Amino acid sequence: MIPQGRRQRAGLIASRVAAAAGAALVALAALAPDGRAAAQQAGAGAAETPRTARSAAPIDITGYWVSIITEDWRWRMMTPPKGDYASLPLTNEARRVADGWDLARDEASGNACKPFGVGNIMRMPGRLHITWADDNTLRLDFDAGTQTRLLHFDGSRTPPAKERTWQGYSVADWEVAGQQVELDRNGIPVGGRGRGRGGVPPRGGALRVVTTHMREGYLRKNGVPYSEDAVVTEYFDRVGPEPNGDVFLIVRTVVEDPKYLTMPFITSTNLKLEPNGSKWNPTPCRIDPPAVPGR
Repeated sequence: MIPQGRRQRAGLIASRVAAAAGAALVALAALAPDGRAAAQQAGAGAAETPRTARSAAPIDITGYWVSIITEDWRWRMMTPPKGDYASLPLTNEARRVADGWDLARDEASGNACKPFGVGNIMRMPGRLHITWADDNTLRLDFDAGTQTRLLHFDGSRTPPAKERTWQGYSVADWEVAGQQVELDRNGIPVGGRGRGRGGVPPRGGALRVVTTHMREGYLRKNGVPYSEDAVVTEYFDRVGPEPNGDVFLIVRTVVEDPKYLTMPFITSTNLKLEPNGSKWNPTPCRIDPPAVPGR
């Protein structure tokens, strides 16, 4: 037989448990429907804030850069004569178009910017200014031809339904060095959870850019064409600083064009970082007349 005092204490505990359970039920009832929504919002606020392309950048390529031309001088610094398309994997149709090039006709028809399109703009001598237009868009301004490109990290792989432009529509992605990295739906490394080889956080990387939806332009100043169906893929790498402090930007460009090229056309362009924009000098789309052989 249980003593009376023990029975009283057991009854008191039971009543307190019942009261706590009742209070919990009241609280749960308060969550529906408005309380439930408030709880969901609180949980969403506690989730990790998505990183932007700017904050996730493995390298910094912003600043003023100047072309370093140590090769292809005759095709980049001068306007080569008509018919000079050595080293280019051209189709017969591309040769036919190039052989019919006329500089004066291009200028008169409003096509003077054809050599300054996305397929050749990196090869033009001059300066490049790279800035962030917003946290998910890089802006590239070229003083040659006063051209501007926007590189979109927003995950959209479909160009907008509007008129084609000289610089086309560019989609960018960071490629992280040694990556086995968790990416979000926009291809941006997720903060804190990516690990490199051996569990070491990745350091450095490159920028990959794919451009489509452009106007037909020239691979060289002398009328060697690429079509509006071309795909231009670029890889941007920052190198340095060197022992003397120099920092370089290396841009590898791959142009694929089923109409005018028999195989991908690949070039590598070097630029050096400048301390400021004191030498920045935008100029219109204009090239010198073609060189005359023997003169």
